[in-house]
Amino acid sequence: MEMTAVTEAPSTLSDLYEKSLRVVTEGQLVKGRIIAMSPQDVVVDIGFKSEGTINRSEFSDPNSLAVGDEVEVLVEKVEDEQGMVILSKYKADRQKGWDRIVTMCKEGDTIEGRPTRKVKGGLMVDIGIEAFMPASLASFKGYANLDSLVGQTLKFIILKISRARKNIVVSHRDYLLREKDQQRQKLIESLTVGERRSGTVKNLTDFGAFVDLGGLDGLLHIGDISWGRIGHPSDILKVGQPLDVLILSVDRQTNKVSLGLKQLLPSPWQHAEEKYPAGQRVKGKVVNLVPYGAFVEVEPGIEGLVHISELSWSKRVNHPSELLQVSQEIEAVVLAVDAKNQRLSLGMRQAAGDPWQTAAEKYLPMTKVVGRVRQLTDYGVFIELEDGLEGLLHNADISWTRKINHPSEVLKKGRMVDVVVLTCDPASHRITLGMKQLMDDPWSQLVQQFSLGAMVEGIVTKVAGFGLFVEIAKDVEGLMHLSELELGATERLEDRYRVGSKVRAQVIKLDELERKIGLSNKNLPPEPSPAAS
Repeated sequence: MEMTAVTEAPSTLSDLYEKSLRVVTEGQLVKGRIIAMSPQDVVVDIGFKSEGTINRSEFSDPNSLAVGDEVEVLVEKVEDEQGMVILSKYKADRQKGWDRIVTMCKEGDTIEGRPTRKVKGGLMVDIGIEAFMPASLASFKGYANLDSLVGQTLKFIILKISRARKNIVVSHRDYLLREKDQQRQKLIESLTVGERRSGTVKNLTDFGAFVDLGGLDGLLHIGDISWGRIGHPSDILKVGQPLDVLILSVDRQTNKVSLGLKQLLPSPWQHAEEKYPAGQRVKGKVVNLVPYGAFVEVEPGIEGLVHISELSWSKRVNHPSELLQVSQEIEAVVLAVDAKNQRLSLGMRQAAGDPWQTAAEKYLPMTKVVGRVRQLTDYGVFIELEDGLEGLLHNADISWTRKINHPSEVLKKGRMVDVVVLTCDPASHRITLGMKQLMDDPWSQLVQQFSLGAMVEGIVTKVAGFGLFVEIAKDVEGLMHLSELELGATERLEDRYRVGSKVRAQVIKLDELERKIGLSNKNLPPEPSPAAS
């Protein structure tokens, strides 16, 4: 091997003495001088009894080396089989880098480095020494293209320093997140409530839109997008759309920002009191039905409430859906407006006019009318005479002779019936009706037809705990009290008598004033035998 040597000046006796006393140990960092070089190796004198040889590849820039240069190397072995000392420039640099890192840096610090090569599971990064970066920590989301990062100068966060194993784990992802968080913090500190900011629609949800303000997302609630009612933010906005918004609130503890879009435009309530004075008729669209009423949009951004009590003059409305449906166009009258609290009260029945104002002249007592059965109750029937007007037909006014326990026994909902007006009280919004009054009272004839002691035959219409109701003529019932029934000592009433069965009886009571007929089947005379043919 041909070497390029350097001629040194003769050493003094003291220099030779000091060199001969130099103690070198394995693992020690020492300074030496290049005394010879070949295309493959560099010979370094460290002042020991023998020189060491280092492969040129261990130097970062081998072409710049020259005889006489001072280098720092690590003693791997004091003496090999040939008596040469084993040196390493690479390990010396690694050791110096390690000492520098552990002295100057700690876990969590930011450090600059350059990915040098791709390995299984990640990248090796030169930060003065080689550190490992897992592939999952190379970017914000998922796994980055690791090959594209090799050779780039990047910044990292030191995640772990293992002194025992002399290895370091770093993360570029954590650095990016830290930078983003710092930018977000600076941005949120700069925000002022009431200021106008530019942003970009980042995401749309059912409850609103997230707007990127330049590193910080703010929430634009669906209620703050438009003064008018919208079904979904996508009705007005789209992802990627540039947008000017107003800062409504800033919570620097949670980094939450509320934004407004409609607030950049004048509120439609600004002149509502002048535009919608009480008594004015308006048209609108039903936008929501709730148990207590209907919300009606009279213009974008202004909704009025028609309370359930203002839907009809006389109809008993249990829910607005009985009369209205969403999207239906209606006409109403303004009852009151409160622009400050954004409240508009509407009345739908007022727009149709109050039918009770002319009811007294239209529904005089004993006037025959036709109506529709609207509701059946235990005590009677509500009959709709016209839109907004109902009358009550009491059970007692359905039949002269029949006891009505429930109107469903003779009437059905939706049926058209003839009735007569008994009373009309517009002040109380009450009309009473009668059905039996359409015919003459039959009791004067019944008294003659069914005299006391008369024998009758009828059909059981009802079995009660106190006796039987028996129809002895069309719509004419008599009561056979339990005490007037022929019944065995251990015999039960419901076992002996059934609805629809025929019974013989004797009239024992005939009260024209109370309109009651009493019957008995005790001690009846024997039924006459049929005449012989």
